[in-house]
Amino acid sequence: MENKKIRVAITHGDTNGIGYELIFKTFADPTMMELCTPIIYGSPKVAAYHRNVLNNQANFTIINKPEDARDGRMNLLTAFDEEVKVEIGNASIDSSRAAVTALKRAVTDFEQGGFDVLVTAPADIEGFRALGLGAKSETQYLEQLTDNKDSAFTILVNDALRVAILTPQIPVKEALPAVTKESIVSKTELFHETLKRDFRVSSPRIAILALNPDTSGGKEEGEIIIPAINELEAKGVQAFGPYPADSFFGDNLYESFDGIMAMYHDQGMIPFKTIDNGNGNIYTTGLPFIRTSVIHGALTELAGKGIVDESSFRHAIFQAIDICRNRANYDEPMRNPLKKLYHEKRDDSEKVRFAVPKQ
Repeated sequence: MENKKIRVAITHGDTNGIGYELIFKTFADPTMMELCTPIIYGSPKVAAYHRNVLNNQANFTIINKPEDARDGRMNLLTAFDEEVKVEIGNASIDSSRAAVTALKRAVTDFEQGGFDVLVTAPADIEGFRALGLGAKSETQYLEQLTDNKDSAFTILVNDALRVAILTPQIPVKEALPAVTKESIVSKTELFHETLKRDFRVSSPRIAILALNPDTSGGKEEGEIIIPAINELEAKGVQAFGPYPADSFFGDNLYESFDGIMAMYHDQGMIPFKTIDNGNGNIYTTGLPFIRTSVIHGALTELAGKGIVDESSFRHAIFQAIDICRNRANYDEPMRNPLKKLYHEKRDDSEKVRFAVPKQ
């Protein structure tokens, strides 16, 4: 793995959006080709159209299957041959359908060993919903394609934070019933394993955020979140809380933790974007492959103007490569683990240190 270039599949996203601009700007830096071999899942005609509009000099090699990809080149795999009407800056059903087609082809190729990691350029969420796929986002659609319903969830990542979001990007009134003891336990266990395996944190400390501002009087804290934390502790997961989100982020308590579990989308996303230093990206755990994406939305209104910042997209590629290598290095010694010859002494000092003050 150390000497092998990671094969990074990149879906082009919404064809009326910023996907191709992100791709062209990112791989204009020649050092990117030294890190990975990109395989762009898209349309040569649409890519050429964007290149002309942006007056960009990007060169790409057209291929029909991932095994034809060559190192040192931007390989553009023809995900579909159908004509697509391109109206840059205008979200449409056709542009969203093109994004979906690229995702489907990429998942099929992964199942046949076509690439190592997947990075998705942004697609318009409203377009996804209008297609009637039964999925409200790319993440949910990837769950469908891989038969992993409700198993995946989002982790927001930058140099300072790893924020997992318990519930998907749905209205708050729908998210509240999804906050259950069972979901907190199962997803925090997966988060714990992800921190160890994909981020190489040997003994992760995870903060669980409260659902209500006042944790002392919240019904959900007493009946759902605290019992979940107790069960996680019994399973050997260092979970602490529940912490009110305002003071947790406002008082910089997040600096003491390796991961944070937020209960719903805005509770995690707003402070993350506020604290983010420009390199934030999204990692989706719980899928059969490594998938990362940008922290921002489709930004269709900025398409075709040449002003989009590609930093989040570039760091999404970096993140996917790092996770791929971390996972390989973690899994190798675990294939034949030595039997433990000692008993670890229980240590409650961390529990005392991170106890939530009574209000």
